[in-house]
Amino acid sequence: MGALNKEIFVCLDCETTGLDFEKDQIIEIALVRFDFDQILDSFETLIDPEMLIPEASTAIHHITDPMVQGKPKIREIIPKIFEFLGRSILIGHGIMTDITFISNAAKKLNIPSKLSSHPYVDTLRLARLYGESPTNSLEMLRRHFNIADEGAHRAMNDVIVNVEVFKYLARHFKTTEQMLERLKSPILLKTMPLGKYKGRPFSDISFEYLQWASHQKFDQDLLFSIKMELKKRKRSTPFGQSSSPFANL
Repeated sequence: MGALNKEIFVCLDCETTGLDFEKDQIIEIALVRFDFDQILDSFETLIDPEMLIPEASTAIHHITDPMVQGKPKIREIIPKIFEFLGRSILIGHGIMTDITFISNAAKKLNIPSKLSSHPYVDTLRLARLYGESPTNSLEMLRRHFNIADEGAHRAMNDVIVNVEVFKYLARHFKTTEQMLERLKSPILLKTMPLGKYKGRPFSDISFEYLQWASHQKFDQDLLFSIKMELKKRKRSTPFGQSSSPFANL
């Protein structure tokens, strides 16, 4: 690893039958090998999940049961995925979801995988660090950076957009090591990214909700931001106020 503009990366995206890592299956995967000058290679395929695709999922990615009939099964595709990835640094938006689906599929097939220890960059977290887009969805980042629309929410379309988004977000770093080192630490979010307080500053969220949220299985950035807000509230509470019977009068 070294200078970012000399590095070769692989951007990946999976479409699935749903979000349950144990029950749901990959139905499409797209991979692009690239550097900062050009796309070097690409691979995409639909995959027969050997189960029906729920309507709710089809509504998002527009992949239907007839479209995957007769397509390769995941056991045929996994070796090709690993070969394509090689030793390149992985790029993806919320990439741990993709890594987990691929790793789980390999495990079920007894195919050796080191994917969980592969170096990767999550562009969702890079976008949080950048902090200047109204929201950090791939579509909003595409608009924010004025990147051409690649069309429907399909794996390869998302990968092509993600490659360009990554290039914009990576401009703040000179080396791959510098970027990976920064992403080891949690990132302080400006607003709540989900739930009933979505889009609201943490200072607007009730103390009780923050306490509840601090014990949920959220990602490290969100938990860090919640706990920082709770610490700030506790520091600013006047001495004795919490135990005073007249505090809320």
